[in-house]
Amino acid sequence: MAREVKLTKAGYERLMQQLLQERERLQEATRILQELMESSDDYDDSGLEAAKQEKARIEARIDSLEDILSRAVIIEGATTEVIGLGSVVELEDPVTGERLEVQVVSPAEASVLETPMKISDASPMGKALLGHREGDVLSLDTPKGKKEFRVVSVRG
Repeated sequence: MAREVKLTKAGYERLMQQLLQERERLQEATRILQELMESSDDYDDSGLEAAKQEKARIEARIDSLEDILSRAVIIEGATTEVIGLGSVVELEDPVTGERLEVQVVSPAEASVLETPMKISDASPMGKALLGHREGDVLSLDTPKGKKEFRVVSVRG
């Protein structure tokens, strides 16, 4: 049996939306490819080849999204006591006072472009956070060396 993919409800909905967008892009890419094939006298045309490659990339992304979604298990609300999958965690650097908010999610949902930043539970930071509680101080390996953070809050 295929391995399940744990997703938050919001993550599942975001991936479903991406799938719908990719399907629309595939229709457009198919239309463009057909037009190029009909108007091209030379099948070695670079525009035609680029259109074929783009269509293949979109199809691969659709296959990937469909695979993830077919194996998805939506996790219930995270506990507010212990950091786990789905937890939104506010961290503070005790030296600088700088604060950072992250949500621990599965690798399929991870995205640094969102707020709060969604970090994978399989990443070094995600692994370090799991199981900690509000008030705990933890040490994380960063590209700039070890850094300590204090868990300010945990919410579901």
